[in-house]
Amino acid sequence: MTDQSTDFLASTWMLADDALLKQGADWQKAGHGLAVAFVVRTWGSSPRQVGSIMLVRDDVQVAGSVSGGCIEGAVIDAALELIKAGGSQLLDFGVADETAWGIGLSCGGQISILIMAVSDDGFPPQLLSDAGKSLELRQPVSLQIPVKGGAARKSDRSLAASVLEGDEFWFSQLPRPQVIIIGAVHISQHLSSMAAQSGFDVTVIDPRSTFATAARFPGIKLVFEWPDIALADIALDNETALIALTHDPKIDDVALKMVLNKPLFHIACLGSRRTQASRLDRLAEAGFSSQETEKIKGPAGLDIGAKTPAEIAVSVLAELVSVYRGKILK
Repeated sequence: MTDQSTDFLASTWMLADDALLKQGADWQKAGHGLAVAFVVRTWGSSPRQVGSIMLVRDDVQVAGSVSGGCIEGAVIDAALELIKAGGSQLLDFGVADETAWGIGLSCGGQISILIMAVSDDGFPPQLLSDAGKSLELRQPVSLQIPVKGGAARKSDRSLAASVLEGDEFWFSQLPRPQVIIIGAVHISQHLSSMAAQSGFDVTVIDPRSTFATAARFPGIKLVFEWPDIALADIALDNETALIALTHDPKIDDVALKMVLNKPLFHIACLGSRRTQASRLDRLAEAGFSSQETEKIKGPAGLDIGAKTPAEIAVSVLAELVSVYRGKILK
């Protein structure tokens, strides 16, 4: 292991997996040599699932993760060699229970990592660019990747998750579920951060400059605009949830009218039952049917007795995760 790779944790960018291919495309376009590592198989315990990605750049800049400790150190060393030579390499790691912690596994197990140089005989540069663009547009990416040598290529096969079948690794990357929060209020400060940490792609929309400031939402995508204008530029698909928190019909209702005829998996609004009833009446007067408005969960959040903004954010996030995972709590 090189001295450079032993310090990889200090330079690792903790990007979500769906952002990594776009990041790799940007690095490649900027002129960097690059390799992409995939988790293609695991047995026993592993902190990263099949399909997880890590990028290694020629200057030892790293993004993403395939495991931890010395496993990633060995992956980085191999990746740096492949950046020079091209092609691909499959690495298998077997770990005994008593040594597992030292290399990043919580207990004994095995893991296989496929490393591909961004090259014509590995992960072709154009394929990487196309994949990054697709995910940026919230379109799924499917690739067929030979594990015993040969170039990756686009696949039309639709899979819910990546899988290794014989000598072919079928890589599937879906857009990260996104949460659109209407209103840059106090609850939103907690909710946006917690939702992002839970793996959601978070956007906060608010036209009020007093609330919508980067200082109040560090690291969160913030859109200082009216919801109808902001939402017109966002893909509103079945991996999208909208949560309205302003209590102001002039803002919340505008957002609701934009999404009620879209295939969102969750729509929720803060407020009392009386507030929810008034909201539904206004939408009915605006021409929306009961079938459309019954999609709105109000009051938002699970009933956990929440009082503080942080507690309310926890209840809203818990409901969001429950709905997304298909386990709606009664």
